Amino acid sequence: MTAHTLIRESLLDAAAVVLPVRCAGCGRPDRSLCDDCGRALRPAAAVHDARGVPVCSALPYDGVARRVLLAYKDGGRVDVARALGRVLRCAIAEAQRRAPARAGERSALLPVLIPSTRAAWRRRGYHPTRSVLARAHILVPPLWRALRLSRQTADQAGLSVQQRSGNRSGSMVASRRLDGRDCLIVDDIVTSGATVAEAARAIRSAGGSVVGAAAIARTPRRVSASREAVPR
Repeated sequence: MTAHTLIRESLLDAAAVVLPVRCAGCGRPDRSLCDDCGRALRPAAAVHDARGVPVCSALPYDGVARRVLLAYKDGGRVDVARALGRVLRCAIAEAQRRAPARAGERSALLPVLIPSTRAAWRRRGYHPTRSVLARAHILVPPLWRALRLSRQTADQAGLSVQQRSGNRSGSMVASRRLDGRDCLIVDDIVTSGATVAEAARAIRSAGGSVVGAAAIARTPRRVSASREAVPR
């Protein structure tokens, strides 16, 4: 054990006495995220198509990743946002690497966040993906509120693929500030691709170009077996 690790572990032990916590991934006491679950969150960027938009995601949405994301989004475990920020950074970096070059150079992609519904904001009190993105330490700052909802939509959880499409269709409006910009849609979890497709439609309607999307996780059943994996 290095001196740095020893100091870190000692500080975590001291903090656990004052503010006892359990691991968001496995419930182990005294750690916000234990070493085993931290290793399970090691990102490996995968690329798949979501209704014509290439999506770079860092983790499959199952196991530890699913438990940590649920704890973060619905359990108030904002203490794991920094760890999720490192995961999202991997997906964004891979999307940037794959962006087509123009005149021999790759332009920096502008991150554009999927907006939260009013109901989700009231329930959580914060925008989960925005908080994670703020901790991803990417070079290009996002254009906040570049996308907004023109109508409130239902929670996508539990809806069929067809219902998801209908729920999201025509629900977003993009700012004209995106006109002429190369945009990267950023979300936490990609499932059917309906939300990404609607965001892409809105951005293009405002004159922006959608280069791709980046997400923390993707639901395994929606990912093609031919996807490419890029360990990070």
